[in-house]
Amino acid sequence: MEYLYGRNPVLESLRASRRKFKNLYLSQGVDLKSDVITEIKSLCSSKKIPITPITQHKLEAIVKHRQHQGVVLEGSTYPYVTLDEIFTFSRNQNEDSLVLILDLLQDPQNVGSLLRTAEATGVHGVIIQERRAVGITPSVVNSSSGAAEHLLISQVANISQAIQVLKEKNVWVYGLGGVNEGVKYNEQDLSGPVGVVVGSEGEGLRDLVKKNCDGLISIPMKGKVDSLNATIAGSIILYSIFETRNFK
Repeated sequence: MEYLYGRNPVLESLRASRRKFKNLYLSQGVDLKSDVITEIKSLCSSKKIPITPITQHKLEAIVKHRQHQGVVLEGSTYPYVTLDEIFTFSRNQNEDSLVLILDLLQDPQNVGSLLRTAEATGVHGVIIQERRAVGITPSVVNSSSGAAEHLLISQVANISQAIQVLKEKNVWVYGLGGVNEGVKYNEQDLSGPVGVVVGSEGEGLRDLVKKNCDGLISIPMKGKVDSLNATIAGSIILYSIFETRNFK
């Protein structure tokens, strides 16, 4: 079991209803009449989840910090999926697969922000590596404002092998390279089934991962700083694909 915290993350987890829930803890000082708290309580009632009033001090002891906004939900660990489930989902949506691959990202804030963008842009699935990378922890769910709860995320042993599986499914996989690496993203055809690989903070894509991609894409820049934050760079690419698919 683990503890999700924050009003929106808890609400979205209850809405998604992909976990098994044990208990909801509400701080005794929380505004019970707010719209979000009212919906959280209503969903807990419909799902027969016990609601336990608790002191602020005890709530902080559970989550080890003060960023809980007076709401903590005890539930099962994150429900990872297989790669096949991601392909089944895109097929059932009658859409070309759009997959986000995270190559050893380790900052929960960056991962959460990218997942929020992924959910907003219609990404069918996300792939992360089991070791040496952040998993979908309560901190990541909080950083995504609960978007992670609605995404299909697969945790794999090897990113390069997962990329090979995507390519066997006729998905074109593009790695996000440096400023002068590969083709400018707005000049690359990103229609059809696409996978986008975002590298880790500071290190970027690993050499073997680059080698397994069908190509590299870059984001042109005019300023003096030679790179963008992984979250910003990945979001630019995802929104470009979203625009291509929905507005053209």
